[in-house]
Amino acid sequence: MVPFAPEGYPFVLVPAMAGILAWVFGYPILAWACWLAMVACVAFFRDPARRSDAAPEVVLAPADGKVLSVGAAPAALAERGLPQQVSIFMSPANVHVNRAPVSGWVREATHTPGKHFPAFRDKASDLNEHSFVLIEGDNGPVAYKQIAGSLARRVVCDLAAGQRVERGRRVGLIKFGSRVDLFLPAGASVEVAPGRITRAGVTPVARFAPGPRP
Repeated sequence: MVPFAPEGYPFVLVPAMAGILAWVFGYPILAWACWLAMVACVAFFRDPARRSDAAPEVVLAPADGKVLSVGAAPAALAERGLPQQVSIFMSPANVHVNRAPVSGWVREATHTPGKHFPAFRDKASDLNEHSFVLIEGDNGPVAYKQIAGSLARRVVCDLAAGQRVERGRRVGLIKFGSRVDLFLPAGASVEVAPGRITRAGVTPVARFAPGPRP
């Protein structure tokens, strides 16, 4: 059985119980519709185990999905030493559990309420509900932003400032269609291009130069 994210229990139990009540009161079509919704939610909140044998200097994908764009980060992040951005779009069919791209100390973890524009639009990164996490990695700083989309209504971030996080660890999820933006320093070499399919905690996205930090 595929592991299941506990955040999904309400979304599974409600249609399951509704289906039972509909069946008991003589509405079989409604009951089956509820149970189909339950199965869809079970699939959405799947949480498969992941591991990677990549070298320590490799930055792993924080999300399952498709690379939407690779380019320059917003000026505010470039000024903080993170001038590169990789955006990954997560469709409702993807696993929505997010994983830490690097190991290190969490220096910042914030949540910002906002709109729910389609996640593939550029303005979604700034205007949509999102969480922002900055990790002082063992090879350099890396940040990521969990962005709610038009279907997503909740961003779940499991990290707090001051924590130590290990690369590939489960760090939260976004409910029902979304996007994750990854921000990298100039010293990281990006190894993906738009259209690349990624798996959280598995797919190499970028690489730091091996060896100790300068």
